[in-house]
Amino acid sequence: MTLITTPHIESPDDFYESLIEAHQGLSAEESHAFNARLVLVLANHIGSLAVLREALAAAARPNEGTP
Repeated sequence: MTLITTPHIESPDDFYESLIEAHQGLSAEESHAFNARLVLVLANHIGSLAVLREALAAAARPNEGTP
């Protein structure tokens, strides 16, 4: 499996709205903790260490880590 870096999210605007809503009412610390938990949940869903390493490398490159 290879990391998908082209747009691939179903209803990206709806996802973004849900993400923003999930942060409503959270302090900065709570927001960071939420993001950390979300990353771990999604990493578990992906499962492949090779793909996760590709994602880490892509995220480390500004403007290349997100579709």
